[in-house]
Amino acid sequence: MKIRIAIQKSGRLNEDSLRILKDCGISIDNGKDQLKASSRNFPMEVFYLRNGDIPQYLRDGVVDIAIIGENVLIEKGVDIEFVEKLGFSKCKVSLAVPKSMTYDSVKDFEGKKIATSYPNTVQNYLKTKGVNADLHIISGSVEIAPNIGLADAICDIVSSGSTLFKNNLKEVEVMLNSEAVLAVSPKIDEARKKLLQKLQFRIQSVLRARQSKYVLLNAPNEKLNDVINLLPGMRSPTVLPLAEEGWSSVHTVINKDKFWEVIDELKQAGAEGILVCPIEKMVL
Repeated sequence: MKIRIAIQKSGRLNEDSLRILKDCGISIDNGKDQLKASSRNFPMEVFYLRNGDIPQYLRDGVVDIAIIGENVLIEKGVDIEFVEKLGFSKCKVSLAVPKSMTYDSVKDFEGKKIATSYPNTVQNYLKTKGVNADLHIISGSVEIAPNIGLADAICDIVSSGSTLFKNNLKEVEVMLNSEAVLAVSPKIDEARKKLLQKLQFRIQSVLRARQSKYVLLNAPNEKLNDVINLLPGMRSPTVLPLAEEGWSSVHTVINKDKFWEVIDELKQAGAEGILVCPIEKMVL
């Protein structure tokens, strides 16, 4: 028995999905253009599918789990639950208008034509704001729609904003923030749930490691308490005496988002010889 996981057939989400599986120690044996592959060291089958088709495969129980953008679930799979946010493929689903358009509030979309590949998301958002608009559903690039007179505005995924800029558009409303998630089929059986738990354990260890840095530093003993008080370690830092009398080596883990702030404070407190190492896995 194997757990069946769906990932995007191609693109950035495909690459990030395969990377996290690899970091979890799962090797996938697949050749070029294969739509299904197996792992040689974990009971798993991988299905390479079109992103928009994945919610239905989950719903039907054809696959047990999937790595998919939360925005796709909101659009096509609100009935499908996810058990883990994965921290990559982050984006926004936003409304954008031509740069030349004066924009005051979401009420400006009243009666306007909006081109989008996310009709359910737009419709639900505008409904909560009491706005009625005419949606023009497009599969593919929607940024060109205002330039050719097809729509007054667009709704699309925004990452860096460069595509909007190139098409003389500006982002005016962020409807939701999205990232990759681990979604679960409502039809998953108990045996495969146990495999899911094993996979989740590995994923959580990888995600914790990605958010952390291992730090080693030296500090004079008279300043040791000041240094230790600055460290947000997992429990408490490891302190070892150095060969040079009056000095200690301190080992700890720091969240990467607070890393530079903490490092600056450590230097001011008297820490020297600070060494920073990446962490491959962090098992709690």
